[in-house]
Amino acid sequence: MSSKSSKTARRTLSYQLYLGVDGGGTKTNIAIMNANREIVAESIGGPSNPLRVGVETAVANIIKATDAACDSENLSRGDIVAATLGLAGVRRADIRMRVRERFVDLFRVRKTSITTDADIALYGTTLGKPGVAVIAGTGSVCLGVNAMGEKAMSGGWGPLAGDEGGGRGIAEQALHAIAKASDGRGPATKLSERAAEYFRASNVENLIGAIYAPKMDNSRIAGFAKYVVETAAEGDKIAREIITDAGRELGIAVVAVVKALKLQRAAFPIGCVGSVFKADKLLTNPMNDVIKPAAPKAKLAKPQMPPAHAAALMAMNGQNHLR
Repeated sequence: MSSKSSKTARRTLSYQLYLGVDGGGTKTNIAIMNANREIVAESIGGPSNPLRVGVETAVANIIKATDAACDSENLSRGDIVAATLGLAGVRRADIRMRVRERFVDLFRVRKTSITTDADIALYGTTLGKPGVAVIAGTGSVCLGVNAMGEKAMSGGWGPLAGDEGGGRGIAEQALHAIAKASDGRGPATKLSERAAEYFRASNVENLIGAIYAPKMDNSRIAGFAKYVVETAAEGDKIAREIITDAGRELGIAVVAVVKALKLQRAAFPIGCVGSVFKADKLLTNPMNDVIKPAAPKAKLAKPQMPPAHAAALMAMNGQNHLR
């Protein structure tokens, strides 16, 4: 190769960008990485769980957020050569394919991989080595991988059949406790006042109209989990019990994955990802109480990189591309 051709090749490579997407039921995080593995642009967009908002809206929100990231740093969308979209709600192969086909049709990046939000969280925790990741955001899911590359998942069943330990599950438990307190079927809790404020009801008795309003969606309900965490930190007994129960449920999910992968005697990280982990030790202490007897060498850990960054690195490494 001539000196001129070599310089042209290096210049072309230097402008290659890689798109990472972390999409959930509440929001979508975008990260764009350059050839030096540097994150050069980020943005946040609307929800992109196709089971919650549909394939069209999910893809539209991803593209809109990606364009916003490019515009913020004066980048060209045309320089994006590969993309990994880690989304909630894409465990089924047919849904992954539908999302990919629509994204590629509109975005024109053929090297596009669609995987779960748990996969990118796991990669951000372990960078391909054995370990487990737990996501507790709007929903909840746990994914692990062992030294042989085998994977196992627990949770991720959504608001009707699961989401224990996630924002929706926590909020739902809180609303149950509030209803019981209002009726005299359960003890009083400060959550009643917080719920009336959050859901913009004039009083607790009017909550029923607010939470069943036509425009009330899953992400809005899940958002109340933040106030449950705050109320627990203030010492409210009922709120603390709810967060403790959430921690135990997440621990149970981890143990199920650990047993499936035969990791009981291994030392490995358990990455904690998602807004619910802002509860810190109120959540992680009961979680650890469940995990330690089953996997004494495992340790809860912060991921090595955020999920969207991990997705961008996966795009660069050419992993899991659906052709």
